[in-house]
Amino acid sequence: MIPEELIKRIKQIQIYSSRAVNASFAGQYESVFKGRGMQFDEVREYMPGDDIRTIDWNVTARTGKPYIKRFVEEREMTVLFAVDLSASGEFGTVSKLKNELAAEFCAVLAFAAAKNNDKVGLLIFTDRIELYIPPKKGSRHILRLIRELLSFRMPKRQTNIPLALDYVAKVIRKRATIFVVSDFIGTDFKKPLGLLNKRHDVIAVPVRDRVEIAMPSVGLIEIQDAETGQVMVVDTSSQRFRSQYGGRSAQRFAELKGLLRSVNVDLIPIATDKPYINDLIQFFHMRHRRL
Repeated sequence: MIPEELIKRIKQIQIYSSRAVNASFAGQYESVFKGRGMQFDEVREYMPGDDIRTIDWNVTARTGKPYIKRFVEEREMTVLFAVDLSASGEFGTVSKLKNELAAEFCAVLAFAAAKNNDKVGLLIFTDRIELYIPPKKGSRHILRLIRELLSFRMPKRQTNIPLALDYVAKVIRKRATIFVVSDFIGTDFKKPLGLLNKRHDVIAVPVRDRVEIAMPSVGLIEIQDAETGQVMVVDTSSQRFRSQYGGRSAQRFAELKGLLRSVNVDLIPIATDKPYINDLIQFFHMRHRRL
């Protein structure tokens, strides 16, 4: 039986997503992600003005009349969300945890995909593959994905991004759009990410909290690494410490962006202290310009 609190949370996300995925948003989603491929439609007789490069020589030779191949845009798309729900995602200093933000972000895009009749699938991973739901269509299927994202609870785990990328490469054969949603604390994922992006359209979604970007001055505090359990006491009132902390955070994020750029993977950075719809719209505009 689904807990009442979880049902309430799912309904809240469903309502929010329905409002977010308005006509304008859905149109931007379609123009950015649709029509990326062509599929064969029919063979018909050649007409003056047709491109001679589309002539089907086999049919032409068999019939004695020139025929051409007709193609149409491949409208149906497969979307997969590969979501990192390791222990480091159970953190947040604003209104929601990083894992909750990841679930909401996926829900908005999943409803946009459903509105465009696309198939949507889900992979939840930590340092192992926790759950895989193959891509399907329909709003009931989308609600199941959201429920799994929100209800996922597991003993503290670390992150293995290469494992997840290799798994996706094995289970998704047809070209798809794959959103990798993670805080990208893991390492050594450049090669599998680059290989996956050659076959699919991979988009990285780094999820961060504002305290991970800049530490506020709140005196002596004890901090614990959620994935390793390591504990240390730091003096956040020290300007030197906050400056070094912010510098290291900025450097790590710059290195991540550089890595993604080197394998031609786009990114949509989202954070717990600001609306992610703005980040999505900015991403759509960037892709529009490129296309």
